[in-house]
Amino acid sequence: MKLESGPDGPAVRFAGRILFLTEDPELIRRQLAGEDLDWDMSIELRDDISTDEITPGWVCYHYDEKLGEYPYVGLECGGERPVGRNDVKKGGFVACVSGKRRGKGSSREASPFAELMAGIRVVIAENIERIYRENCQNLGLLTSSDFGLIERLRRGAAIPLSEFTEGTDPITREVIERGGLFAYNRARREGDVAPPLPDTPGDRPLTVAEKILVRRWVTDLTRGELGVAAVKPGDTGFVKTDLRFSHEYVTPMAAALFESYTPGERIREKDSVLLFRDHLGMLDQVISEEKKRLGLLDLAGGLAARQREFAEKHGLRLHGDLEDRIGSEGICHSVVLEHYALPGQVIAGTDSHTPHAGAVATVAFGVGSTAIANAWLTQDVRLSVPESVRINVVGTKSDFVTAKDIALELLRRPFVREGGAIAKIVEWAGPAVASLSIDERATLTNMCAEIGAFTGICEADDKTVEFLVERRGMDGGDAERLCEGLKSDSGAEYAHQIEIDASKLRPIVALPGDPGNGVFVDELEGRVDIDIVYIGSCTGSKRDDMDMYARVFQEGREAGRRIPDHVTCYVQMSSLEVEDYCRHKGYLDLFEAVGGKLLAPGCGACINAGPGVSTSPDQVTIASINRNFPGRSGPGKVYLASPYTVAASALAGRVVAWQPGAR
Repeated sequence: MKLESGPDGPAVRFAGRILFLTEDPELIRRQLAGEDLDWDMSIELRDDISTDEITPGWVCYHYDEKLGEYPYVGLECGGERPVGRNDVKKGGFVACVSGKRRGKGSSREASPFAELMAGIRVVIAENIERIYRENCQNLGLLTSSDFGLIERLRRGAAIPLSEFTEGTDPITREVIERGGLFAYNRARREGDVAPPLPDTPGDRPLTVAEKILVRRWVTDLTRGELGVAAVKPGDTGFVKTDLRFSHEYVTPMAAALFESYTPGERIREKDSVLLFRDHLGMLDQVISEEKKRLGLLDLAGGLAARQREFAEKHGLRLHGDLEDRIGSEGICHSVVLEHYALPGQVIAGTDSHTPHAGAVATVAFGVGSTAIANAWLTQDVRLSVPESVRINVVGTKSDFVTAKDIALELLRRPFVREGGAIAKIVEWAGPAVASLSIDERATLTNMCAEIGAFTGICEADDKTVEFLVERRGMDGGDAERLCEGLKSDSGAEYAHQIEIDASKLRPIVALPGDPGNGVFVDELEGRVDIDIVYIGSCTGSKRDDMDMYARVFQEGREAGRRIPDHVTCYVQMSSLEVEDYCRHKGYLDLFEAVGGKLLAPGCGACINAGPGVSTSPDQVTIASINRNFPGRSGPGKVYLASPYTVAASALAGRVVAWQPGAR
């Protein structure tokens, strides 16, 4: 990429090839072998490319230029994976083109960094997921949805940089023009740039999320001044975070960036920074011998060691490994909700499921390595106020319909499947949501990551106060004051509203490949036999989730039923707190009595890094996790469902819905 002056300002010129990620694996192989495709609108591009496919989990054990050897090695097209190690780097590609919803899924910044290190300088797609796009901007990787750029890139024409910044806010434009977020924040701290403040009238009705952003809006970084009269979608600036957290998958890259770009600097307000060792603690139990020979297990262990070293150097709180067994104190999202998140806060975490904490009326969202490293320095994060989408869940749901079913119902709606909620705030509302516990609301906000949303949030109410009093031991009056005013105003503006009638819902299961592939369980008619059951993840192993599994298993036990011998069922709690709760309730004995295999808390099969993963393409898993992208939990087929459906299916040996009282 060459930066030069042009008649319309700075321009960029590229020398290299264009890689089209198509549905046809043979077309990709031909390009990797040296053939340049002529762009034709009839070429079917791959949609819904997740970061799991750009850089599968094991690739993320690297966190430096080595990542450039691996972009797209997990890409599945026509049932094949046509891209191998170093193929992209050797191909001399400078641009990559795909279809809808590029970069969905995990917030891992390793994906755009791998592309950058492989020589990719421009990404073109019909639409691009929010975190992935922001990570690209922070790193200096240009993005566009203008397919008209393709031929100009091929000709090596000078393209005004303004074409890559068109429609962006002033801060994003300057981040792109300066080549990334570190350069921008350096200028900001030195007083060379000052973000413009919103001029939105103070009488504008606000959503609950907008009210929180108003309170935390940074008006002067050096003086620590906060607060503006109002905000509206498109207003851009920085908001002060109350919590910043990262896990061992991401901390090493962020630490390397922090120490490289800001040598000698201290982390600001370190008491509000949390580190977690939760993702890879059980990897040694499932990693293949081939990957061990390649040194991948050692690399994964190096991530934890690097994080521990960084925590000790900077005096940071690390929720780490257990001393008595293989496992962790808990999954970051679960621990944050159980012990740290408070109504009205802004929380930034290096994981796409950070919106989990939105269940208690926080604005919690995922960021990449560069953003969290900058936040360690400034304690704030950049954002452009997103539009809001309101999901009104009305009616009274059946006893055996859960928040997971509601989330899967939304995910299969055309508006969401077509990307309508990408980068927006999803506000869950309505009487059916008000009736849900905080744990169940966390399922809704957590799975906003699958929607591609900026975050998910619920209003604060009596259930929020109850949670703070009963689970946190907070004084009732203090809890009420924290929750006061955290409701959307009458007349608040929404880009779109969707109504879901909970009374018409039946249990839903997402078919393999995407969480949006939802069908009613009874439509399968019990035809799908299963091999593996995985009870776990931040989405599916909270206290209330464990109550649901126990309810089904207890009924089965009383009827003399057990999990069939051909089915392996793993049970993994999300935290030590949930495990203690299950022990107190007698659930641990119950789960083992029906044939479940208990695991220590932590992440695992959900990210292909623990017991419960499949080992062959013909294996079928039903799980309570949040996403089932190709390769996410091994090579087999993964069905997503609610705790009730997962437990009932475990006992039946096939995918079925729970029917209370049935024998």
